[in-house]
Amino acid sequence: MLTDPIADFLTRIRNATAARKATVDMPWSRQKAALAKVLVAEGYLAGTTVVEAEPRPILRIELRYDAQRRPVIGGLKRISRPSLRVYVGAKEIPAVLGGLGVSVLSTPKGLLVDRDARQENVGGEVLCTVW
Repeated sequence: MLTDPIADFLTRIRNATAARKATVDMPWSRQKAALAKVLVAEGYLAGTTVVEAEPRPILRIELRYDAQRRPVIGGLKRISRPSLRVYVGAKEIPAVLGGLGVSVLSTPKGLLVDRDARQENVGGEVLCTVW
């Protein structure tokens, strides 16, 4: 059993992009699906599908590469983890690489990127940063 499914999610994506895989599969969960949806909307992933399998569904993520077959994702970092949760207010949301990357926050309004959270004026738990 995993103690940190979000860290596992990020590690699987990091390893798959390093190996230049087209897709990566992982066990489905609501939070992983929501995080993948945010990354697709931001342009870091090509798409996601849910494959119905036994005993539980699988989340299949299509990775995105540029014309030279370099990964669009330059890096992924887990910020808040089970042993050290990181919460920020709307005015303390960190910028990633001067705005070139995004922070993903878990807020009362769902998962939001830093830009949207500032616009909505909500804070929350900083799950990860992507650049």
